[in-house]
Amino acid sequence: MRCETRLVLALDETAPRRALEVVNEVSDHVDAVKVNWPLILNAGPEIITRLSVMSDVICDFKVADIPNTDRLIVERTMELGASAVIVHGFTGEDSLRACVDAASGGEVYVVTEMSHPGGEMFTSIHAEEIAFMARQCGAHGIIAPATRPERLKDMRSKVGGGMKILSPGVGAQGGSASTAISAGADYVIVGRSIYQSANPADVAKAIREEIATL
Repeated sequence: MRCETRLVLALDETAPRRALEVVNEVSDHVDAVKVNWPLILNAGPEIITRLSVMSDVICDFKVADIPNTDRLIVERTMELGASAVIVHGFTGEDSLRACVDAASGGEVYVVTEMSHPGGEMFTSIHAEEIAFMARQCGAHGIIAPATRPERLKDMRSKVGGGMKILSPGVGAQGGSASTAISAGADYVIVGRSIYQSANPADVAKAIREEIATL
């Protein structure tokens, strides 16, 4: 996955045609497009393949099951053309290793702490342990929240410079792109601020330019 603009679009648009239009408009300004279940359930898994022609695709499936089920999900995700998949780490080392192995060179990102307020109830308590396990299991990187820059900074110190950090929560959830990058994120993930805009390309370009000033 390229790292040029350091911006990832969270494409939570549910209408397939509109989703494709948005990606076509912003593809010059983002390094990847992150898709989640709402779009997949409306458009079908083949939307991953269609989007992969336009951009690197991160499948935010938050895979969290027993190792065999995780393996089946990740294998099929990569077969459809995804460049990366997001998984949970709370299911343990055996499940996480199954995801990394099944990706066959594709990138696996492990959630350490959710970006919404509820993320402080459970995931934040074990975030450091999950980050350490992600590194030990050979994951490409982790997910850490832009909404809590101090936690993002902690995660960077724990994983060092050898792992990438994707940081959600910029825009509608209140996080700042420049603050997240300064705290240690390699990429910021922005959704509604871009795809719900009347001019998605203009918003994406403005965020890209904000990041470039750092």
